[in-house]
Amino acid sequence: MFIAEHDTLIETGEHHRGGVESLITVIITLFNYEQFITNTLDDVAAQTHPCLELVIVDDCSSDNSTSVARAWIEKNFARFASTRMIRHRLNQGLAQSRNIAFQLATSEYVFVLDADNGIYPRAIARLFEALKVSGQAGAYSQLELFGDQAGIGRADIWDPEHFSRGNYIDAMALVTKSAWKAVGGYSYMDVVGWEDFDFWCKFIGAGLRCVYVPEILCRYRVHDKSMLMTETNPRIERLCQDMVLRHPWMTFTFD
Repeated sequence: MFIAEHDTLIETGEHHRGGVESLITVIITLFNYEQFITNTLDDVAAQTHPCLELVIVDDCSSDNSTSVARAWIEKNFARFASTRMIRHRLNQGLAQSRNIAFQLATSEYVFVLDADNGIYPRAIARLFEALKVSGQAGAYSQLELFGDQAGIGRADIWDPEHFSRGNYIDAMALVTKSAWKAVGGYSYMDVVGWEDFDFWCKFIGAGLRCVYVPEILCRYRVHDKSMLMTETNPRIERLCQDMVLRHPWMTFTFD
C-alpha cells in the first residue's frame, strides 16, 4: 500500500475483475462519518456487479473517519479492481471533493455515493444496465428513506420542468465521466447543500439527460447531522436566489 500526503493518497494497487468496458468507479466523499462509513463500504463490497473501482475522498475529517476507512480498505481491497483514498489537509467542501474523486476515477462510469447512505446489492448492476441500454448521460433510481425517518423518496422521470419545483434526484446516481467533464463538474456554492441540484441543472443546460430506473435501489439516511438538516434547509431562500442566478431558465414554483 502506497501512502503519501497531498492530500493523503492511499493506493492498494490493481486486482482486475472483468474487462475495462465493465469497470465502474464508486466514489465516496467522507466528512466526520466514522459511525456510518463501514456500513456504506460493506454495501459497496456486496454489489453483484463484479468489476468495481473504489475512490474515497476524506475532506479533512476531525473524527476517526480516515482510520476507519483505511482499515476497511486494508481488509477488503481484493474485492476491487483498484482502491484509492485521499485525505485533504484542509477542508475543501463537497463540490471540490467530488471533483477530485471524479478526476481519480479511471472508469468512464462513476457511481456517486455519500458516506452516510447505502445501496442494495443489485443497485450498480441495474443502473449500469439502464445506462447502457438508454445511452443517456446518467442513471438514477427511487430511494428508500431510513434512519430517523422511514419512507420512499420522490424520484421520478427526467423532466427539466420538474426541477422548477425543486430537486427530486439525489446524488446517488451512475454518471458518465464524459458528462461530468462536459458540464465542468460540480460547482462551488457559497451556501452548501444544493451542489447536486446545481449539477443536474447544468446537465439540462448542456442538453444532457438521465434515465430513471423505477426501482428502490438506493437508501438515503435521514439524520440530524446530515448536510440537508444542518446547512441546506435553514438557507432555502438564499439558495433559491443563487440557483436562479446560475440558471436563469429556472422559476421556482414550490408546492
